[in-house]
Amino acid sequence: MIPESFRRPCRWQLTIALLVMPLPAPSAEALAHSDRLARHIRDEILGQGGWISLSRYMELALYAPGLGYYMAGARKLGREGDFVTAPEISPLFGETLARQVAQVLEAGTKEVLEIGAGSGALAASLLAELERLACLPERYLILELSADLRERSRDTIAARAPHLMERVAWLNRLPPSFSGVVLGNEVLDAMPVHQVRVSDQGIEESGVRVLHDGSFGWAWRAAGGELLQAASKLKLPPGYSTEIGLIARAFVRSLAESLERGVAIFIDYGFPQHEYFHPQRATGTLMCHYRHHAHGDPFFLPGLQDITSHVDFSAIAETGVNAGMELLGYATQAQFLVNCGITEVLGRVPVEDVERYLPLSNQANRLMSPAEMGELFKVVAFGKGLEAEFEGALIGFKSGDRRHTL
Repeated sequence: MIPESFRRPCRWQLTIALLVMPLPAPSAEALAHSDRLARHIRDEILGQGGWISLSRYMELALYAPGLGYYMAGARKLGREGDFVTAPEISPLFGETLARQVAQVLEAGTKEVLEIGAGSGALAASLLAELERLACLPERYLILELSADLRERSRDTIAARAPHLMERVAWLNRLPPSFSGVVLGNEVLDAMPVHQVRVSDQGIEESGVRVLHDGSFGWAWRAAGGELLQAASKLKLPPGYSTEIGLIARAFVRSLAESLERGVAIFIDYGFPQHEYFHPQRATGTLMCHYRHHAHGDPFFLPGLQDITSHVDFSAIAETGVNAGMELLGYATQAQFLVNCGITEVLGRVPVEDVERYLPLSNQANRLMSPAEMGELFKVVAFGKGLEAEFEGALIGFKSGDRRHTL
């Protein structure tokens, strides 16, 4: 994560001399927690013959019960955490997104399912705005694996929209069938990825081994199965290494099976395939985030840092379509928010009210500026079963739709 001093503390921002500053030292308690997780990972590696895939390492580092980054109690979001997401930057994000959600709810669906609600800031602002629009869902479901984040989201909604709590319910898995609006903000990038490289021996998969001093190191072996098939289709040049999000694709397939009728919207940072596998990204996009610093070492303090990768939106779009959903739109976050009326939402505060208007205006700039989140973040939407009820395009893609680039 880029330090706060750069005034660009969002998880997606990369590259500025990443380790010119020393990383903050963890507390003794946090370090002990990381050591426990490291022992857990070492035991698995040794139990698997001395090698596990990077994807499995990420799964353990992020989601091991009671130990992984997302499953333990350390604060992850906001100034005291490791990164900031759009809903924490400004309520404008959720209030504007609510207009797109309302359009789908008005087409005859009655529920919202948010995947990974984090602090609950998005749910709180969405519910409040949907109430203002007289378009509240009958139920607002939150799929959250982390007990810690489940409690934090519950506290946030209870504080900001206590009278709407009765509509909210938490899940720990996708429902077998669902009709309504599915939302995923910075969800796909949080899923473990496989990593491949093209060497003289062919396509190899990266994995993790235990070094003589007990630390973790890289180890490569021949790729196989679905990973080899996916990597071969990319026709990468010799020396190229990159990430392939098989788990994100599997999640999209599962969602398509669950979604009977409705719209699924994902917002995340990433690129279409022709940009994702550009020669300038020959070392991939894997990045770690710790206390608003970004760096490239996934073995640093496991359990105390986020590990993430950009999203290949072409692969996500292809997966969704092949799974039976219709691709309804793909646009930059800036274009999507403009289409949904962020200027009108901002305009509800008089310009003359400088104390209120100026902070919101600055927040809107962070959400939409090409130098901030506006261009790198994309919005992709899928639909299913709405052919008869839903007339016209989604408002978020009425201008600047980039489906042709996928």
